[in-house]
Amino acid sequence: MKLQRTKRKKQRVQAVTLKAVAERVGLTPSTVSAVLNNSAASLSVPDRTKKRILSAARALNYRPNYLARSLRVKRTFMIGVIAEEIGDPYGSLIISGIERYLRKQNYFFLTVAHRHDNKLLETYSHLLLQRGVEGLISVDTSIREPQAVPTVAIAGHTRVKGVTNIVLDHRRAAQLALVHLVESGHREIAFMKGSSFSSDAEPRWKAVCEVARELGLTMRRELIVYLEGDDPTPQLGYPFAQQLLARQQPFTALFAYNDISALGSMRAIQDSGLRVPEDISVIGFDDIQIAVHANPSLTTVRQPLEKMGEIAAHTLVHQIEGREDYLPEILIEPELVVRKSTAPALLRPYEGAESS
Repeated sequence: MKLQRTKRKKQRVQAVTLKAVAERVGLTPSTVSAVLNNSAASLSVPDRTKKRILSAARALNYRPNYLARSLRVKRTFMIGVIAEEIGDPYGSLIISGIERYLRKQNYFFLTVAHRHDNKLLETYSHLLLQRGVEGLISVDTSIREPQAVPTVAIAGHTRVKGVTNIVLDHRRAAQLALVHLVESGHREIAFMKGSSFSSDAEPRWKAVCEVARELGLTMRRELIVYLEGDDPTPQLGYPFAQQLLARQQPFTALFAYNDISALGSMRAIQDSGLRVPEDISVIGFDDIQIAVHANPSLTTVRQPLEKMGEIAAHTLVHQIEGREDYLPEILIEPELVVRKSTAPALLRPYEGAESS
């Protein structure tokens, strides 16, 4: 046992240094450091040389000392991520994109979930700053005050000094969805407005109303439901789709607030004895991973969630390192993904509904 402890101690003492890697490839420690830390200076290093350095580091089992690095440059290389949920389909894809970019840049990140508790949100924000984060990324969380560090808000819709908002072009998204339905013969369309918990609810609803008006669509009060709660499962949409069906106001298509509510709505429609899309077409929003595996597969407006996470992380890191000027807003383009949950409208709304 004593011999094993001595061996481990020797291994710690004999840790491979940056200088050892530099000597192995015959380059200066500063060049090797730039490549291993993927700093801006590494852009001038040829790819062939980079490969040599990385190969030598692996061969020597080099492990960078991030604590020493932080102390030397007086930085933490840490980012704080504030989300309403961590495991929900929307947030998890965004955080995956954030992680992918930060890992390549040798940054760490700390994630907190406030679950719509404003007091908890304020507490977590202070805690992250106390932990030394150099920047913040918020996910579907309203940032209403300037922050002490560079901040990027995904689904941020409030103009705040120093905060970059990553926002989807909701007007274009509404056009894609409603034009698809109108061109398929749908005029009696039901709508779901998002819960007040969601940062996108108001701007998306405003865009839907504007586009519907431009297309000459009548948004009947009987065919509108307002989602409530923050359930991250398809159960979110189920009872509200039941409400629509119970009103006996005929409709041939449903434009759900998001994919989660669309999936729950499809189940409610099917449980009522109707078919999707033969009786009622359903279109969602987001294009979460399970949308393609639904039965039928879900037609949806895609917002590139992982890409949005990567853009947010890239923007934040470049602002922290002084490589990019501050931008108040970055607009993301949506895309229509047509699958099996939408089809041409029947000449009459689904049977069983009373005509108005």
